[in-house]
Amino acid sequence: MKKTHLFVALLFIASSLSAQNIEEQLFNLPDIIFEKVLTPVGYEGAYELKVRQPLDHKDPSKGYFYQRAFLSHAGFDEPTVMVTNGYANERNRISEPAELLGANQINIEHRFFGESMPDSMDYSYLNLEQVAGDLHHINEIFRTIYSGKWVSTGISKGGQTTIFYHYFYPKDVDVSMPYVAPSTQGIEDKRIYTFLDTVGSEECRNAIKEVQMRLFQEREKVLPLLQWYSKGAQLKFTYLQFEEAFECAVLEYPFSFWQWGSDCEEIPTTDAPIEEVLSHFLKVSGLEFFADASMKNFASHYYQAGAEMGYYGYDISEFKEYITALPNDKNPSAVFMPNKMKVAFDNTVPQKMQKWIKTNGNRIIYINGNKDTWSVTAERPQKGVDALWFFMHDKDHGAARIKNMTAAEREKMIAALERWLELEIE
Repeated sequence: MKKTHLFVALLFIASSLSAQNIEEQLFNLPDIIFEKVLTPVGYEGAYELKVRQPLDHKDPSKGYFYQRAFLSHAGFDEPTVMVTNGYANERNRISEPAELLGANQINIEHRFFGESMPDSMDYSYLNLEQVAGDLHHINEIFRTIYSGKWVSTGISKGGQTTIFYHYFYPKDVDVSMPYVAPSTQGIEDKRIYTFLDTVGSEECRNAIKEVQMRLFQEREKVLPLLQWYSKGAQLKFTYLQFEEAFECAVLEYPFSFWQWGSDCEEIPTTDAPIEEVLSHFLKVSGLEFFADASMKNFASHYYQAGAEMGYYGYDISEFKEYITALPNDKNPSAVFMPNKMKVAFDNTVPQKMQKWIKTNGNRIIYINGNKDTWSVTAERPQKGVDALWFFMHDKDHGAARIKNMTAAEREKMIAALERWLELEIE
């Protein structure tokens, strides 16, 4: 018993010393302000960071802002995982790759989201090259204390960030692992329409369309019910007027249905009460996404989509007669630029990346679900490239994860990681 107590005491002392050591190192790192936060299980210490970043990495005289990140410290010789978020990141969460590798983790909020904001917003500094520059700066800082292998990973728009980071700085990390990452072609990626016209069974697709038709055709009955719902949910509509938001939400319904893995069996029948149809619709698509709060929270996202990254639109070919609030002379865009600003779309960088990655995109593990709407825009397998592409069967945007891989998929992924990182994974 005494030996056990001694062993536990020694472990506690070693852990305390390690935590003190990382704090000493953090004090000495440039451009870092840190504050201790709750330590995740299995780690020796965790810290919320403020990283001083130039607005313009090519011209630091333009000014600075502070980027939020979370550091979870496992050990100076362990691998390090950079989580490249696509949006705000308000709390410290351990990613699958970090858990798998027992790695240090730096979980990085995206430029111009959440608390990672400049004093005054100038969207001209929100571009893919500057975003990659933020990640490179963090990598340079922490490579001075972490000597192990490096991995980058992100989910959805964060996965896009992972890919663009790999494009701009291919030597920064040893492996990149983007999850459910779109690689869009233009501001209206028409591959989305093809996907929605072919995914699942014809019966299910027809049922989805029937829901849309009922909502449009019974508009006069539906709108008052939705207005009461919006009042109770405290939703405000000034960026989009209420009926514009309604039409967008109905058009969005099939995209969201497949993106988030909704069940075809739960679609109301054609003779179901309209209240039942509305309940289902609000669960799958709903109005919150098009209300003012969402427009504000995702303003930077829409700017990136409309200025450089590309996005998708809504095919109204079968609904034109019902579109009265939105323009019906062309497919409405799903991009809602902040303050409705006019910005010329230029996807030169995405086009260059897509071309480059087809021959140079080595040591990347793409994880997608074949039922996810975004999967149609994902990077596809290329001959002669040392990378892996997973399109997990029957998995959606939220389910395409390592934990849901088949045994064969996981074995294949582990073998590649062990080869590329030159280590054994238990």
